[in-house]
Amino acid sequence: MTTSEIEDLRRQLAHLKGIEQRYLKAEEALMNFEKRNRLIGDSAPLGMFTIDMQGNLIGINRKMCELLSWHPNLNMAPVNLMNCEAIALSGVHADIQRCIVKKRAIVVDHPHTAPQGNHIHLRYYLSPIMDDQGTVNGVLAMVENYTHLKQAEDALKDSERRYRQLFQSAPIALVEWDVSDLKQYLEQLRADGVSDFKQFLDQQPQQILHCWELIKTADYNLAFLKLMGICIHEPPDGAFLPTDVEEFLSMAREVILVAAEGNPDVERETALVTTSGKRKTVLAKSLVISGHEETLERVAIAMVDISQRKAAEAALKESERRFREQAFRDGLTGLYNQRYLYQALAKKVEHAQRTGTPVSLIFMDMDYFKRVVDTYGHINGSHAIRKVAHSIDSCLEQPAFAVAYAGDEFVVVLPGMQIEHALGKADEIRTLIRDTVYVLDKGVEVNLTASFGVATFPDHATDLNELIAAADHALFAIKQTGKNAIGRFISY
Repeated sequence: MTTSEIEDLRRQLAHLKGIEQRYLKAEEALMNFEKRNRLIGDSAPLGMFTIDMQGNLIGINRKMCELLSWHPNLNMAPVNLMNCEAIALSGVHADIQRCIVKKRAIVVDHPHTAPQGNHIHLRYYLSPIMDDQGTVNGVLAMVENYTHLKQAEDALKDSERRYRQLFQSAPIALVEWDVSDLKQYLEQLRADGVSDFKQFLDQQPQQILHCWELIKTADYNLAFLKLMGICIHEPPDGAFLPTDVEEFLSMAREVILVAAEGNPDVERETALVTTSGKRKTVLAKSLVISGHEETLERVAIAMVDISQRKAAEAALKESERRFREQAFRDGLTGLYNQRYLYQALAKKVEHAQRTGTPVSLIFMDMDYFKRVVDTYGHINGSHAIRKVAHSIDSCLEQPAFAVAYAGDEFVVVLPGMQIEHALGKADEIRTLIRDTVYVLDKGVEVNLTASFGVATFPDHATDLNELIAAADHALFAIKQTGKNAIGRFISY
């Protein structure tokens, strides 16, 4: 053998060794790839298996073995799924063939009985395995244990049956609507470019009646007929009768928007006018009928007549309002009392601090009022105080208010009023009291006068206590110099 032949053999040997190394690396990479795939498959929460066109099992993950109660270490290579008794009994064979023939994914549910005898329900997601030419070479299946879901579905069906039984005998008014035509019309409007249905109905209010006519009454119970005052022999063909046009249009618009936005779970209070003209307040709750969750084509409305409850609530609120009002009112005069003065004035002063607005206060005291009591008695004195309080209150407009401070003393709070205007208001009250002849018991007539002290926040005080004290100081000062007069606070 020549030297060149030996060199040629060496080169061929080196080439073969290179091929061998590449093969070993490829084989190792393939094993790692298969190992990773097996790890991913075994970690999947769903069962997985693949078969070829003859039904031979190509691959299966651990979860699938658990679902079928197969030993996870069992060599599945020689297993033909078509000959597997557990699979055959489930009936999934026909679905696998249908998946292959139609060349599209399908989802099917089948019961499965494990060797131990326990029954489960499996959901198969079958997909054809196709090459680049579209030829089917096998089927990939992903399997979910939906036993609990099946139990829930069965319970739902049983609930639907019982619901139908209870529907007619329920004491609550129930009506079932078929809104399929309405939803079809709304989808057509959406396809035509309507995206804002609120704006659409505002601009074309006649559409509300048209949409409402598309709603059909599918079922109702006797309580509903009784609520609406409908004769049992004259059941409604459509939805509610438009016995009150304004309220009807408002309710119809809301129902249409609910259908358009796909949110039927709505609870609201609404007013209904029965066929006899009686107005009732009802609490209405809309729910999707079982089996129509996807299309929302069938909706039930439950209505509870809460007219009496609303009337009782209104009466209770009015009673509470009167009670709170009385707690802040003077029993003799009906004016506010000191408790209200300090609470309300604190808020007025706080608001004035934030906004930079004034609050004026008038402190007034009746002149020589003890003579009236000594001459005509305490009862007539009380009558006189009550009548003077009425004179004071008649001069005021909200937000101003008067307070029966103590005995024959009164306070008037004037939010937003500067000192000059407050002096004018004090003079208006002083003049009215002076010019009024107050008629007391047994025809007794008296003429009365009062003195006034006026101060303003923030000119004369930094808080409500200083404001009251400033007005009182002005009153005290003016009474030292004369009666039936008005004093303005002067700081020293």
